[in-house]
Amino acid sequence: MNEIKFSNKLVNLGTETAFAVSGDATRHASKGNTVYPFHLGDINICTPHNIIEATKKAMRDKKTGYVPASGIPQLRDTIAEVIGSQRNVKYNRENVVVQPGGKPTILKFINTFMNPGDGVLYPNPGYPIYESQIEYNQGNALPYRYIHSKDGFKIDRDHLEKLIDNKTRILIYNNYQNPIGGESSTEEMHWIANIAQKHDLWVLSDEAYFNIQYSGNPQSIVSIPGMKDRTVILYTFSKTYAMTGWRLGAAIGPENVMQIFSKLGTNDESCTNHFIQYGGIEALTGSQKGAEEILKRLKQRRDTLSSKLNELSGLKLSVPNSTFYLFPDITKIYERMNAASYEDFRKKTLINTGVSFCTREHFGKTIEGEQKKYIRFAFSGISVENIIKGMKKLEDYWSTL
Repeated sequence: MNEIKFSNKLVNLGTETAFAVSGDATRHASKGNTVYPFHLGDINICTPHNIIEATKKAMRDKKTGYVPASGIPQLRDTIAEVIGSQRNVKYNRENVVVQPGGKPTILKFINTFMNPGDGVLYPNPGYPIYESQIEYNQGNALPYRYIHSKDGFKIDRDHLEKLIDNKTRILIYNNYQNPIGGESSTEEMHWIANIAQKHDLWVLSDEAYFNIQYSGNPQSIVSIPGMKDRTVILYTFSKTYAMTGWRLGAAIGPENVMQIFSKLGTNDESCTNHFIQYGGIEALTGSQKGAEEILKRLKQRRDTLSSKLNELSGLKLSVPNSTFYLFPDITKIYERMNAASYEDFRKKTLINTGVSFCTREHFGKTIEGEQKKYIRFAFSGISVENIIKGMKKLEDYWSTL
């Protein structure tokens, strides 16, 4: 058989690296070891019962066939009403295209607005699929960085502005940010809006964690004058309603852009699962007690984990008000271990403690000049009891270094 010749583009295709870490954790567990899973942002809490029942009813009612690529009208109307109301803007059905999860919106956005060689600003560290899709589709990846302080992570504005030139076309903005839990102040969000308008950039506003906020009211960049008509919102049911495996989300933006998204969907997945869309309607319009309970349990985990981490010598942590991630500075611990690399640090810790986590390198290529070392703890898939046990293992190991 002749050697298989794959597309040259594949060399630029990345992955969601938390899944790669899962392989190491699974192998460690298969040897009879206990694993404390802080690596994957899945949720080990059941989807609220009312959503499950509404979906079962839809199946019994034979809602099991093809639907339009843009989604069933009832769900599109509901998303337009609820998402618009929460963000103080007006959307209608034509502004919504239902998606099989959050990720498809990233790819469709890039395919809609980016030509090969165009510059795309994206957060780094950030969700790794941004970088993967930019480079796979032959764009010019422009990672902008953050500044860490005791008050949390803020965008490095000077660094971002220096990246912009006449080929820059897109800005990806992830407020309530994975992996750092970063949350823009109102002033920072207005600054981002001004940059987008000044340089005529299209904005992808990744709002996957919009409702995972432990106090106060979330904000969206679309509510700022001039932004609604140049922004596409990435919305997903995954986090708020513990529906990660359901694969249900939406793209929300200008009508002419959504027409393109619908056409891309027809070419790609045909349509989003029919009966699950009725579960989405129930999620948004039915009882919110389930979502409230999910948020309550996540807050308990955040408070427990942050308290235990802050007891560890050599670790610096700012506690975010959103998402279900903590992103501590572990530079001193890293140096005490004399680790050869992030992977060396991660694997040694896993072998000696069973604690599994992602490192900064799982969230985009490191930017020149980075000196501090960070790791990410996801607390969405681990109980309070196991958080305490895992942190004791970490303390016992890291304190001996």
